[in-house]
Amino acid sequence: MAVYKVTVATGDMVEAGTNNSISITLVGSYGESRQTTVSFLFLPGKERSLSVYCGQDLGPIVLIRLHKWRLFLEDAWFCKDVRVTAPNGTLYRFPCYQWLEGVTMVEVREGSGKKLVDDKLQILKEHRSRELAARQEAYRWKNFAQGWPRCLNVDSIFELDSNIQFSRIRANNFTGFLIFQGASHFLSGFLLRRSSWNSLDEMRTIFSRTQGRDIGGCLVCCPLPLS
Repeated sequence: MAVYKVTVATGDMVEAGTNNSISITLVGSYGESRQTTVSFLFLPGKERSLSVYCGQDLGPIVLIRLHKWRLFLEDAWFCKDVRVTAPNGTLYRFPCYQWLEGVTMVEVREGSGKKLVDDKLQILKEHRSRELAARQEAYRWKNFAQGWPRCLNVDSIFELDSNIQFSRIRANNFTGFLIFQGASHFLSGFLLRRSSWNSLDEMRTIFSRTQGRDIGGCLVCCPLPLS
């Protein structure tokens, strides 16, 4: 019997944990394991470890399947990554970094980067094909108006998968910095000004007191301390 040590990590952001049932299936080049329950409770920033018992050696682990089952109420889960240690000590890493919602199953490849020509196993070729089809379905385009750039073919961002939507964490960061910036400009006398600007140089002072900073992958303006 082959025993695989599995560690499942939950993201550390707020609401990343879940009390829904999560199970896992290991898929190797020689076969796959039975579906094994990981846990019914995942806390943000924590890890769960378990042993998966197989009747034979699965060979190199090429992908895993994460199964999420709703118990009572829907409770989304953010999986950070999964690590699998084979009986011979080989460590396989499976970066996930996505939300699992509802009753669903997600397949995650082993973390080493590979091109299409590197997929020798039929199961990997089929996985790549399914992943491509899913992305083509998610990112459908339409013409908003003649002469305008094309946009996503949805009426609302809430129609998109939560992994495509603008993250709540990044949105909160933007909101916080906008409030900070607005308050700074208000105290500096730039907002709610009732009189006219005296000169163009005076208007430029609002920009001389800001500096572009990279927050969460996007450029925003943050006030610098007044000298």
